[in-house]
Amino acid sequence: MDQKSEEIKEKQQAVEKKREEQQKKADETLHKLVEDIDNHPDDYRTYYDLGSFLVQLHNYTQAEELMMKALGLFADRSKKAKETLVYGLGNVYYAAGEYDKAIEQFNNLSDGDMKTDAYIMLAQSYMAKEDYKKAVVFALTAQGFRRQDPEINYLLASSLLALGNFSEAAEFYDKVLQAKPKDGKANFDRGIVAMVLEEDFNQYFEVAKRADPKYFEKGQKRLADIEKFIQVKNGKK
Repeated sequence: MDQKSEEIKEKQQAVEKKREEQQKKADETLHKLVEDIDNHPDDYRTYYDLGSFLVQLHNYTQAEELMMKALGLFADRSKKAKETLVYGLGNVYYAAGEYDKAIEQFNNLSDGDMKTDAYIMLAQSYMAKEDYKKAVVFALTAQGFRRQDPEINYLLASSLLALGNFSEAAEFYDKVLQAKPKDGKANFDRGIVAMVLEEDFNQYFEVAKRADPKYFEKGQKRLADIEKFIQVKNGKK
């Protein structure tokens, strides 16, 4: 076996070993979470934790069944339990790409203690459906409760960008960057807005390229599209 073949084999073995270690860790976590339910059958949080972990494993059907079972057990016991589990079920549907079902669950929380989190997830769900106007409505509502939250401001800025409201998008991207100046995604998106607004954009792209090179590379098509848009706007061919 030549040196190159040996190197390839070693890389494959390293990848397989890492995969086995990750699987072992996941199995151990899963076992512990199931054990927690057995040991604390009257604690709704154990069901929520297991359901959330199943979502991480992409086991959406099992996660849905578990959350539905937990709602049957705890929904009438306390408002907090019901809200938490409804939110958890909404997250299952969101992760599975069933956005209409997710929206239905999150709407049930609009008057509860978790309403701000529900508004955030409603905004994200509508963004995923490319219904950016509704995404802005719910992101603005959430932002009213947490004005400096960079996650909400990024969500709001991204929705406004998708609608072509560049000046307003810039305002909320700037709020994100005040809290997280090295955020790669926010810097890249702010750079795009700066291009459209004919502002200096290089500074944003330089930070984005260093902080999040994968997002920067993925965004090159968006950059090309924006450049075409600017050319058309300026009457160039």
